[in-house]
Amino acid sequence: MSVTSVRLSQEVEAPLENLSAKLDRSKNYLINQAVKEFVARQAMEESRWTDTLQALDSVKSGKSIDGNEIENWLQSWGSKDEKAPPK
Repeated sequence: MSVTSVRLSQEVEAPLENLSAKLDRSKNYLINQAVKEFVARQAMEESRWTDTLQALDSVKSGKSIDGNEIENWLQSWGSKDEKAPPK
């Protein structure tokens, strides 16, 4: 495990100190959890952005399905005459 020094403003330090005492966890643990969640959230946002760009490219190249076809397919779910997904 590596060591990284972080300077915290008083407006972050004081609540962090209180939270640490309340949860009976070290400030180190709380900071690691916060950074871990932030990094995961950033990775998810990057993945969504990549998916969005791929979807836009797909639409630009004419690869799209009419909304009515999708609606008809969804409406058939759970019925005896369930339709295959549109292509």
